[in-house]
Amino acid sequence: MKLLRFGQVGQEKPGLLDEEGNIRDLSGHIDEIDGNFLSGDQFAKVRNLDASSLPKVEDGTRIAEPVAGVGKFICVGLNYADHAQESGMDVPPEPVLFMKATSAISGPYDQVELPPESKKSDWEVELGVVIGKEAKYVSEADAMDYVAGFCLINDLSEREYQLEKAGQWVKGKSCDTFGPTGPYLVTPDEVGDFNNLNVWLELNGERVQDGSTETMVYKVPFLVHYISQFMSLQPGDIISTGTPPGVGLGMKPPKFLQEGDVMRLGIDNLGEQRQEVIRYSK
Repeated sequence: MKLLRFGQVGQEKPGLLDEEGNIRDLSGHIDEIDGNFLSGDQFAKVRNLDASSLPKVEDGTRIAEPVAGVGKFICVGLNYADHAQESGMDVPPEPVLFMKATSAISGPYDQVELPPESKKSDWEVELGVVIGKEAKYVSEADAMDYVAGFCLINDLSEREYQLEKAGQWVKGKSCDTFGPTGPYLVTPDEVGDFNNLNVWLELNGERVQDGSTETMVYKVPFLVHYISQFMSLQPGDIISTGTPPGVGLGMKPPKFLQEGDVMRLGIDNLGEQRQEVIRYSK
């Protein structure tokens, strides 16, 4: 099942994608796709709906981020050995965790807005994991029981803010629009082997990231288990699991986003995103 949200900012409605690729309106059956929905009985009931009986959404309607009211946006750093190498860093002996402000979350086709003084904004295509029920001190063996589905994420980063200013990475990760998410929340049964998904990103038509989740250092079940040892994971929380090589920081010389650039990115079975880059102005 591919769940999504559609509509203008502040007016989003829940929906799903039918087998023909049409968006169907779920608002007659559920109020929202959020933590309460994912952890409740309605999640299972939606699976049994006849999608063809639902109202069809007009083509061209804005697609929003697939989960509303995300409580925590947790990211894993340096989780691909080849990306750690291009960043000049060692593979960590345990997962590197940091938070991304939930106010960074935006729709998969919304514009990405560079901060006024940004000179080193960068791209990162990542596999996202959406939590479906509270996970607290869970085992690796049971971890997937707590996952509602997967999504595509562009974990944008302002490298100067992240690496050259004092403090933690969160400053370089949390700018508004720096977390495009979606287009879909895809249930695990439709994702297939999440340990072997192609992950890619194009900048202005040039393929710059081309990897696979097969090379992740710490896999999804371990990450859910590991993170749950330090904080409870709540329904609707998102874990962004790291990026393969090909980011601008690792290029020689480094290359960063400019106004007018266009990013297109995707992961097998999770859909694609496209963002035009603009610069913030009052």
